[in-house]
Amino acid sequence: MTDCSQKVFEFQGLSRRKVQVDFRGGQVSSDGGGLLLREVERRRGWVRDFAACFCDYRDQRWVEHSVRSMAGQRVFGLALGYEDLNDHEHLRADPLLAVLCEKADPSGADRWRQEDKGKPLAGKSTLNRLEHGQGAFSRYKKVVLCEEAVADLFVHKFISQQREVPKVLILDLDATDDPLHGKQEGRFFETVASLQSYDLDF
Repeated sequence: MTDCSQKVFEFQGLSRRKVQVDFRGGQVSSDGGGLLLREVERRRGWVRDFAACFCDYRDQRWVEHSVRSMAGQRVFGLALGYEDLNDHEHLRADPLLAVLCEKADPSGADRWRQEDKGKPLAGKSTLNRLEHGQGAFSRYKKVVLCEEAVADLFVHKFISQQREVPKVLILDLDATDDPLHGKQEGRFFETVASLQSYDLDF
């Protein structure tokens, strides 16, 4: 009979804190698989590079949530099945999600305002401003997405995983699940893009 006696599994630490999976109780989360996503992020840097596609015009003296932290919160939340921004009113107090987002204090005890203590992550309104940060900088839009940088990011990330740079990329763009009236031709199409249209540093 197999003797499975290991009770603790160790993951990459967060600053001076240990990150462990412990089956003996304590503060319990059903999203422990997120720690595996964190390990992938530490090796691949998808969230880090995606966050670099934003321009942050906020006065950094008053910023508690970096763009990288907010992008991570949204991406990891989606990966864990929390697709609605409303979910983050509860998730903002989740210490495990805070670990995934590399928050220095996952307990939220270091927050400035008393009403935010115990909530290490951004709320739905802050994340909403991040998601609607397209277009030009304005008084109400201080974190702005560069859409061209995001498009280039996906191409660069794909190319960097190839053994040799392909000469042509075929983008197979599938239609959404929305039914079209009359089932018109052209619902499915392919686009061929030459890599010469991208400024690649390989």
